[in-house]
Amino acid sequence: MTTTLYARTVEGLGTVRIAPVDPDRDAPLIHGWVNEDRARFWGMGGTSVEQVREIYAHLDSLPTHHGFLVTRDDVPVALFQTYDPEADRVGECYEVLPGDVGVHLLLAPSAAPEPGFSGRLLGALVEFVLRDRTRIVVDPDAANEKAIARMVRVGFVPGPEVVLPEVDLPEVFLPEKRARLAFLTR
Repeated sequence: MTTTLYARTVEGLGTVRIAPVDPDRDAPLIHGWVNEDRARFWGMGGTSVEQVREIYAHLDSLPTHHGFLVTRDDVPVALFQTYDPEADRVGECYEVLPGDVGVHLLLAPSAAPEPGFSGRLLGALVEFVLRDRTRIVVDPDAANEKAIARMVRVGFVPGPEVVLPEVDLPEVFLPEKRARLAFLTR
């Protein structure tokens, strides 16, 4: 049974629901999304369904990082992650303030079927995150011009380009990444 953490009807979009990723149930769906070329910036290309399940099971075990499946009228449209920047490599690249929260967003392959979709969806996600936080930080790949432009359209203020350091732990490996930070304050 999926526990909805947030639900809101968005005019012109439908009902947006946010629920924790269930690694066992959602791994095949997420696997399909992250292995498309359009998701190359997500950094999980070439993973197997089992590896995706393991990654999200690990994420689910952390008190500082959370994965969510976002639906529109009960159809999955996005993978959304939140994290405490002090417990993440991005925290090494800027001055983390009390109330900061980091987010990552991957839209489903068929998620933006009409103009304004991503902006409306992002509005609901921002509202969800800023209920108990004061500032959002995003760190899209510096080469991901579409994501950076989308964040600016929603109101994020571009920050510096940084190099996120490599993470090489037994449970996770993340290669070094050039990222463009951006911030949205409540």
